[in-house]
Amino acid sequence: VQLQASGGGLVQAGGSLRLSCEASGRTFSDYAMGWFRQAPGKEREFVATISIGGGRTAYDDSVKGRFTISRDNAKNTVYLQMNSLKVEDTAVYYCAGKGGISSTRVYEYAHWGQGTLVTVSS
Repeated sequence: VQLQASGGGLVQAGGSLRLSCEASGRTFSDYAMGWFRQAPGKEREFVATISIGGGRTAYDDSVKGRFTISRDNAKNTVYLQMNSLKVEDTAVYYCAGKGGISSTRVYEYAHWGQGTLVTVSS
């Protein structure tokens, strides 16, 4: 499956952005999906994940209550709604897909999008 992330940009602290990740090439509904991020000089870290059917989600504690992951299998797209953004949310955000159950572990995801940059200014 090929993944194309979009929706990043520059936003002030407290603002909102919605990231999208469109899949192509394989059956999107066969994949659990996740969002990860990587800030300059840091390792890639887990943000959110959603199960194949969308019924189960999980979030890193740092974004819980502010970010919402969702998916539309008819549109082959997974979303990340980001509200109340903080300066420390600044990073390149990646969507990723894996077969089977959803996971918080970077290494379990075989398919990655190219990343979209989110910059939050103070």
